[in-house]
Amino acid sequence: MTAAAWREKLPGERVASLLAGYEKTFGAAEELSLFSAPGRTEIGGNHTDHQHGRVLAAAVGLDMLAAVGENGENVIRVQSEGYRMCTVELDDLTVREREKNTTLALIRGVAAKFREMGAQVRGFNAYVVSDVLRGSGLSSSAAFEVLTGVIVNELSFGGKATPVQIAQIGQYAENVYFGKPSGLMDQMASSVGNLVAIDFADPQKPVVERVEFDFAATGHSLCILDCGADHADLTDEYAAIPNELKVICAHFGKIVLRDVPEADFYRELPALRKLAGDRAVLRAIHFYGDNARVPRQVDALKHGDFDAFLSLVRESGRSSWMYLQNVIPAGYKTHQDMALTLALCDRLLGDRGAFRVHGGGFAGTVQAFVPNDMLAAFRAETERVLGAGSCHVLAIRQAGGVRL
Repeated sequence: MTAAAWREKLPGERVASLLAGYEKTFGAAEELSLFSAPGRTEIGGNHTDHQHGRVLAAAVGLDMLAAVGENGENVIRVQSEGYRMCTVELDDLTVREREKNTTLALIRGVAAKFREMGAQVRGFNAYVVSDVLRGSGLSSSAAFEVLTGVIVNELSFGGKATPVQIAQIGQYAENVYFGKPSGLMDQMASSVGNLVAIDFADPQKPVVERVEFDFAATGHSLCILDCGADHADLTDEYAAIPNELKVICAHFGKIVLRDVPEADFYRELPALRKLAGDRAVLRAIHFYGDNARVPRQVDALKHGDFDAFLSLVRESGRSSWMYLQNVIPAGYKTHQDMALTLALCDRLLGDRGAFRVHGGGFAGTVQAFVPNDMLAAFRAETERVLGAGSCHVLAIRQAGGVRL
């Protein structure tokens, strides 16, 4: 479809800006395709995926949107609005150490995996705009991986890769090429869409279940609160969680906690305290609790018991703060931004709604389910304390990564 045809089909400022950006960057194209991949919000299962546990996540109504045209060359060019252009030559898709932690690595990794699967990856130009907030816990990196995967799948693989496979391709790119040992939850939620329960007992064949539930009918709004903290220099804090759990697992000759029976863990508590320390033990206690909460959350939603669901969200939040301890980075005294945000939610919501640590924790965002009759006051007060624009009211998106 031409740019003019897209403007007629999808009138609006965002699409118009997207198409103008493409034409300014790459020139007019006879044929353009539009692709979208959403951000995600974690609903249940905090830091459970890397232990092959269960998670509950959802795609949200903020997305990355791309205008794409094939270029007839052996190169992929991606221009994300506000960033430097990424150019990946397709004649060499091996891992490049100097590209670790860059967008180039993600593009190269996705293309490499599709080629390994038998795709004849063709070159294209893409212009990308995004309203997925970076550093918000909505996983802009996973949205980009899924977006790239959907583009390559549609243009070079005949759409044969499933949403689950596209998520796995994104994880592969992030783990092997980008150099981040992430789980699969973020990519899966973005790729599959809607509300999705995922069991990672076998991470190569995760069990994925779409959960049909109408959040809009509950009288609550889903809010993500930006606590205003900086993620910089916190890599060690995030890495400490799986690293400490590895010590627990090693005592039982296992790799992940999902393979350690809970009864065996509690029986060995005295030895584990000496071996791994109390923080590691408490973090394991969190895993067992939050992993068990996910199916209870799904069951509550399936039976329309939203009050029970909210109670489980609150339990997860308490467990993350008390046991997982991913709220205050070690040694931080003056800046305890996430803890303050949680305390603010506690004061404002009282015994209504629910709130919890969202995503990785330490310096990210807080998730809150806010009764609609309290939303205006909740938003006004949180933004007064945390800053204008810090409270983001979101909607659950039904579709995952798609070609429009």
